[in-house]
Amino acid sequence: MSPRRAYLDIAPGEARGVVTLDGRPEHLILVRDEDDPRLEPGARIAARVRKVEPAFASAFVDLGEGLEGLMDYPPDRRPVEGQMLEVEVRAAPRPGKLAAVRGVGPAEAPVRLLSAAPSLADRLAHLTRSRETVTGAEARRRADEAEETALTEAHVLPGGGLVVIEPTRALVAVDVDLGPRKGPDPKSLVRQLNLAAIAETARLLRLKGLGGLVVIDLAGRGHDGTALLNAARNAFAADQPGVAFGPVSRFGTLELTVPRRTRAMTEILLDPGGVPSDRTLAQRLVRRAESEAAVETGRLVKIQAAPAVARLAWPLVDRLAERMGARFDRTVEPGWPRDRFEITLP
Repeated sequence: MSPRRAYLDIAPGEARGVVTLDGRPEHLILVRDEDDPRLEPGARIAARVRKVEPAFASAFVDLGEGLEGLMDYPPDRRPVEGQMLEVEVRAAPRPGKLAAVRGVGPAEAPVRLLSAAPSLADRLAHLTRSRETVTGAEARRRADEAEETALTEAHVLPGGGLVVIEPTRALVAVDVDLGPRKGPDPKSLVRQLNLAAIAETARLLRLKGLGGLVVIDLAGRGHDGTALLNAARNAFAADQPGVAFGPVSRFGTLELTVPRRTRAMTEILLDPGGVPSDRTLAQRLVRRAESEAAVETGRLVKIQAAPAVARLAWPLVDRLAERMGARFDRTVEPGWPRDRFEITLP
């Protein structure tokens, strides 16, 4: 049996796909109604070259409706401004960064979407090498668990020890801490901790949607650099091609680069202040409302929410009512903090 398994949770406004590795979340894919299909990895677009930057061997391309992408090109295939090209989105845009695209071949005007990115079901099948997908209550539980883990900084390692993952503007810092973990052979204990931490870091970076320059501050000193590098190559094999490793430094750090292919979960789920966004809270409300309505079909469900969340949640609740045939009594509570909502069966 494959160590990976797929789960699909669908609610009005949002679908969540989860892949677990040996029972723990490894990938979380969120698809929301407002997502622009032209910015999803795998989408193909007839784009126009807007500006060429020879010094960086890159070009800005017009993806339509004010959207742009950044395309690298080989020295012998420099594009011409105004040229139409078929491009494929390789990485979704991030704050301050354009979507990364690659040239596929010539295209004809106008600028337009040629083919959508793979569906969520197809992406799950690609990651697990299987079409078997779990849905229903178990999928929702797994997706909730994956969201919580993706937004957590400190992670307890199996057997003890701690990995703390903190993304910064320049890099992703990973700190490995021995914690209360003890044993008769401290050197062997530290070695096993670092090996476990590298494997966990690879899984958690995929889950969190993090990449770029990653610096792992290993526990202890006097490391077996060869063994740790081999462990890192195995742990990050699923992220190839594009992963590059540096040697374990005399300061006890392991540096590597991991391609950025998706948006970070924090960028999707949190607002700039680092707390769940109104959209995220609205989705949580809708899922709770659906669970309550399913307890006793046809019974009235009362929902109370703050204005900012209610504004986004009520249209989704309308869709839920139509799908389930449920009845919802909705009240906006102006004095409530936006992260408070209550759902009851009166």
